[in-house]
Amino acid sequence: MLVVMQSGATPEQIEAVCDAIRAMGFQPVAMPGAQRTAVGLIGNDRPVDGSPVAGMPGVAEVIRVSQPFKQVSREWRAENTVVEIAPGVAFGGRNVAVIAGPCSVESEAQIIASAHAVRDAGAVALRGGAFKPRSSPYSFQGMGKRGLELLAKARDETGLAIVTEAMDEEGANLVAEYADCIQIGARNMQNFSLLKAVGRMDKPVLLKRGMAATIQELLLAAEYVLAEGNTRVILCERGVRGFDPATRNIFDLSAIPLVHKLSHLPIIADPSHGVGLREHVPSMARASIAAGADGLILEVHPNPDRALSDGAQTLHTEQFARLMHELSTIATAIGREMAHPAGTVAGRAG
Repeated sequence: MLVVMQSGATPEQIEAVCDAIRAMGFQPVAMPGAQRTAVGLIGNDRPVDGSPVAGMPGVAEVIRVSQPFKQVSREWRAENTVVEIAPGVAFGGRNVAVIAGPCSVESEAQIIASAHAVRDAGAVALRGGAFKPRSSPYSFQGMGKRGLELLAKARDETGLAIVTEAMDEEGANLVAEYADCIQIGARNMQNFSLLKAVGRMDKPVLLKRGMAATIQELLLAAEYVLAEGNTRVILCERGVRGFDPATRNIFDLSAIPLVHKLSHLPIIADPSHGVGLREHVPSMARASIAAGADGLILEVHPNPDRALSDGAQTLHTEQFARLMHELSTIATAIGREMAHPAGTVAGRAG
């Protein structure tokens, strides 16, 4: 339920509505807007009778939120949410931002070279896994804390924001010390204890769609984070598991406009995991921007053939540079612009 206040509603009237919602056993969330304030009601998973507040002074109307996800829904918030992960690095506005880098942090030389290459080509954030959830227990699992330290060093040298994955609550606390944005990977999209943990943190969250998750399940996973108080969530379409082994996944481009219709949260695309084949990543990256994605996350490595993970879907640095020029043309054609990296700044760990 959403209580829309009149444009001239006083702070006392707004607080009275909040008190009434608390008396009903629910939690009010006041959302001041440019024209008027709305008060949302959370803590319910079924329809609520709004008549106790409908006639209160200052109330314009009571709207029933029809979706099972409340705070994530477009009904709850009509305007797009812009999520800033670092000064000048934002998702959800007019600019299209690109996160790029290797699947895994492998060495200091590798991550520093990757950072400089993707920044020079126009990326605004660096990706790289310090903790890697792998299907096989014998595959490279990441460098752990040392990998986070190297990511922070790459940020110091290039000014790029850092996006990296956390696999559990303990790891999320450690990632939060070093990264600008905590990634929740596809395998953990419905790790509800982890979602609640990052929801209590003061860090932006990049939430990837699960390998067999519906759009509603993705949005409900985001609701877990918002319900804990963290409204800075970026969604990510990265493909779902299909029956055809010709590509790694079925890259669901239709999810991008659909999420924009259902939710105010920004959504980016991950064509690297979406198709799993280097030769097809550029075309799907271009299609993602045309479909309205607010950004991309791409795997880029100085020497993909020697990468310790996901080399087959990883772009060469030269390919990435060419792709960024192509993306700029597409963004302009649909009335948007590619975001540009900020000047070199000091590290922002912590």
